[in-house]
Parts: sequence; C-alpha cells; structure tokens
Amino acid sequence: MELQFYGATARVTGSSHILRVNGYTVLIDCGLIQGSREDEAINRQPFPFDPASVNAVVLTHGHIDHSGRLPLLVKQGFTGPVYTQLASVDLC
Repeated sequence: MELQFYGATARVTGSSHILRVNGYTVLIDCGLIQGSREDEAINRQPFPFDPASVNAVVLTHGHIDHSGRLPLLVKQGFTGPVYTQLASVDLC
C-alpha cells in the first residue's frame, strides 16, 4: 500500500491524495486550490500523476476545495467512477 499527498499539504485547500493498493489507484478528493492568484494558477497545471491511470475517485464531500478539479481530471483522461454521498453529488 502506498499513499501520496498532492494537495492540502502546504496550504489548507486543494485536498488530493492517491492511494495505491493491490494494483489499483484511487484518488481521494480532487480539490481546487484557493488563495492568491499564484496559488490559484496551480489549478490550471497538469496533475502530478496521469489521470488516465486512476481507477476511481472517492470524494469525501462536495466542498470545492475537495471536488473542484474533477472536471479537469476528466478532461485530462480520467474515465472511472466517482464514489461519494448523494448530498455531495447534489453540491457538485
């Protein structure tokens, strides 16, 4: 099992973590970074991993700092399912 932290490490927003286990890659949250213009410019950069290699996304909740980059993830190649609560689906 391997867990990598890509967001919400040096700042509060932008939650994004990769869990690799038994040959599967799961992205936990795909959040938008909020703050200064420089911080927010990171949202337009490519992901530091290949979105096409992600098997599924687990969205902990619908706040934009946990879900806001999902459209970019799909645009860059993700085709798997997104698992979350019904209330989060409504917010997203």
